[in-house]
Amino acid sequence: MHRSRLAGFIIDSNTDDLEAAAEFWSAALGYAAGEPEDGKYIKLETPDGEPYIEVQKVGHASRVHLDIESNDVEAEVRRLEKLGAKRVESVRTWVIMEAPDGQRFCVIRHGHKYFDETANRWSDKGEQQ
Repeated sequence: MHRSRLAGFIIDSNTDDLEAAAEFWSAALGYAAGEPEDGKYIKLETPDGEPYIEVQKVGHASRVHLDIESNDVEAEVRRLEKLGAKRVESVRTWVIMEAPDGQRFCVIRHGHKYFDETANRWSDKGEQQ
């Protein structure tokens, strides 16, 4: 059995000015912007228990994608593949996937403070427990 849940939303920004993009989303959503990380990411300060929102500098078209966190990334990837998703690429500790409709999303290692209390539980057959 493994667990998973929605971790957060990533605003992929094809921009040369990541801080300006984060300032826009900060003002639009009403969350303060944190400090840049690795020159590629700026997290917005969402309240405890809510999904995180992060602005990410990318080289592809701007879009929004979501992250699903799991205590067993490979088990979650296999479950989602059975539902029709495709594995696109493994990157460090996460997997980029594509839903049957073409939407990209990531499966990441869990790290959310409330993961244990809020995650869905899945059997080895992919059935919700």
